[in-house]
Amino acid sequence: MTDTTGYRAISKDQQDEVGQSRQGSRGADAAANSRGRTTIADSEVAKIAAMATREVPGIHSLGSGMARALGSVRDRVPGTRSGISRGVSVEVGERQAAIDLDVVVDYGVSIVDVAGEVRTDVITAVERMTGLEVVEVNIAVDDVHLPDDEEENPEPEGRVT
Repeated sequence: MTDTTGYRAISKDQQDEVGQSRQGSRGADAAANSRGRTTIADSEVAKIAAMATREVPGIHSLGSGMARALGSVRDRVPGTRSGISRGVSVEVGERQAAIDLDVVVDYGVSIVDVAGEVRTDVITAVERMTGLEVVEVNIAVDDVHLPDDEEENPEPEGRVT
């Protein structure tokens, strides 16, 4: 059969095969994840990891001493964003993430137990919310907060009362 439109004519059996191969790849039957690309910024993964870490009992704060000091100064500057992900660094690939945490633990807690719970909670939260596979969570305990330590960010006293 000759077709003058430039398209090759196909039989009814071939039409059925083509229809079946297209079904599921277009229209309402297509999977949502095949209709575009999602990218997640490193900073957003860091926020998720920071929140999951802070929820673990025994974690006093995040960040090394210097990061906490600089963060407290930055937090006082009007118009700056809070350092929610201070002490968290992440590497995000297409399908995987690696997370490094600097934490301060409360005195008297088992650091091994707290670190294990942090790892579990961070992996669960990041994988559930992003779909990324967390390949490692490295935890550095930079300090132990003692109960009688002064408050880290004391309110400055005014000059007048």
